[in-house]
Amino acid sequence: MVERSDFSSGTSSRSTKLIHGGVRYLQKAIMKLDYEQYMMVKEALHERANLLDIAPHLSAPLPIMLPVYKWWQLPYYWAGIKMYDVVAGSHCLKSSYVLSKSKALELFPMLKKDKLVGAIVYYDGQHNDARMNLAIALSAARHGAAIANYTEVVHLLKKPDPQTGQEKVCGARCRDMITGQEFDVRAKCVINATGPFTDSLRKMDNQKTPNICQPSAGVHIVIPGYYSPDNMGLLDPATSDGRVIFFLPWEKMTIAGTTDTPTEVTAHPIPMEDDINFILNEVRNYLSPDVEVRRGDVLAAWSGIRPLVTDPNSKDTQSICRNHIVNISDSGLVTIAGGKWTTYRSMAEETLDAAIKAHNLSAGPSRTVGLMLEGGKDWTPTLYIRLVQDYGLENEVAQHLAATYGGRAFEVAKMAHVTGKRWPILGKRLVSEFPYIESEVQYAIKEYACTAIDVIARRTRLGFLNVQAADEALPRIVEIMGKELQWTEQKKKEELEAAQKFLHLEMGYKARSEQLSKTSEISLNAQEVARYKKRFYKFDKESKGFITTLDVQQVLERLNIQIDEDALHEILNEVDLNKNGQVELDEFLQLMSAVQRGQISDSRLAILMKTVEEGLDLRGPVTVDRSGGGF
Repeated sequence: MVERSDFSSGTSSRSTKLIHGGVRYLQKAIMKLDYEQYMMVKEALHERANLLDIAPHLSAPLPIMLPVYKWWQLPYYWAGIKMYDVVAGSHCLKSSYVLSKSKALELFPMLKKDKLVGAIVYYDGQHNDARMNLAIALSAARHGAAIANYTEVVHLLKKPDPQTGQEKVCGARCRDMITGQEFDVRAKCVINATGPFTDSLRKMDNQKTPNICQPSAGVHIVIPGYYSPDNMGLLDPATSDGRVIFFLPWEKMTIAGTTDTPTEVTAHPIPMEDDINFILNEVRNYLSPDVEVRRGDVLAAWSGIRPLVTDPNSKDTQSICRNHIVNISDSGLVTIAGGKWTTYRSMAEETLDAAIKAHNLSAGPSRTVGLMLEGGKDWTPTLYIRLVQDYGLENEVAQHLAATYGGRAFEVAKMAHVTGKRWPILGKRLVSEFPYIESEVQYAIKEYACTAIDVIARRTRLGFLNVQAADEALPRIVEIMGKELQWTEQKKKEELEAAQKFLHLEMGYKARSEQLSKTSEISLNAQEVARYKKRFYKFDKESKGFITTLDVQQVLERLNIQIDEDALHEILNEVDLNKNGQVELDEFLQLMSAVQRGQISDSRLAILMKTVEEGLDLRGPVTVDRSGGGF
């Protein structure tokens, strides 16, 4: 198995993180009496149960609330959701239930109260998609598969069939993307399982073959965890564009998405500002007016390409296939396209059955139902307690390791360095607000990580959770990887730049930082301008019209506050739009204007200057009577 980039670097790491049967597909199946849709949901619900069983550390059931704002919808939605439970049968995770308005608000206090009549809660699964993908790859390797990431197929190898004389696929010419070395891999059968890139592989086989993939971009955003309860998702069944929007807690943050727009196939999809704002607007429709949904609260955003397909075997080639298709070309290339995360295992089984039959291969029946994935076998819900007791790890870190590596968490803990503190004894964090520790970077290399992007995006999920935190962790990640992999200084520099570019374009950092630079107009009233000017001149003592790190340091010293010079430079650099090493008054007013409008939510400079101003005002001048009459 060869992968041009890293395992899960495409759509597999950019999903909604749900393991679901498809509530909306069941609705269509019932409304249109569509048996194919019904069977698709039934299969997905079976696979959902299996996936939760074989990777218990990476997946868990998640209750999802469907708020109801019209009385007639309550029995309608309830019947549909109950049907979902019935179709799941013995694989039903937990039975769905109806909630009164007061109970719904108790469980989901951020919900809009106006016109709410009640809610229905049903259960689906949730997982860490990139880690799940990696667990599948590692499990395959442990069972004897040869797997390689950063290995591209350059072209397919063919030879004439002795009986018919027709050209048949017999392998592939591959290129090592890191060294550039090329080599041939011979095979009795070649399977094309490349998602959005399905057609490029099919055209390697036959240039004249028509396209079957109709790529669609789905954007998701990550906002702080306080937007949703810890263990309750939300489903908006009818958005303004007709697509379902999910609003889900994930890794102590909140994910909202997704969009559905036609797109070009690319290995580096970029989330667009329009898509981010569309999701934010839909979220506003469902949350209480008390909760201000701010553009500045978007901590990360990403776009994934859905590989929707048309069936080349059907007469009506225009209709998009809702399920997956398996196609075998004249030369014997087996293509599996379409489908979704939840049904990956049954898709693989069906593909191999077709390949075995078409190429007359010898194989026994599939054994993957119930086959535990990497880390799942030794995992228990209380495993993290042993990590705390045996290695002196922080509780949060231990829970994270157990939920990420399962039974392999002990190997990561053994590699952790002593902190030198009373507590925690082991496990130095990469960034203070996330439980990722330095030894995970070393362990990531054992899990085939080759670049810094592999670590921030897929071995850990830091890039998907908070782009600024990921950017902050990058230098240390590159330093650790450089030491382990013996990188030169030039290679370290290239890795750092590549990872920063990835965060900037693919994880929404660009869209985030542009919120300040785009809004050159200052929408503050005269009173607000006067207030912020007063704050600015507390730092700009000489009325130069700008402040530097030196100005800020001098004020901090008066309050006995110490901040590292490099950190201070970083804080100012976020606001320094023209990058001249200083923050002008206009830039500061622009920042405060963006903060007022909610376009920027966590500017360190804005919060620092406000705190310092309050500290200076509290100190005030010392009165004469306090000083003993002047003596």
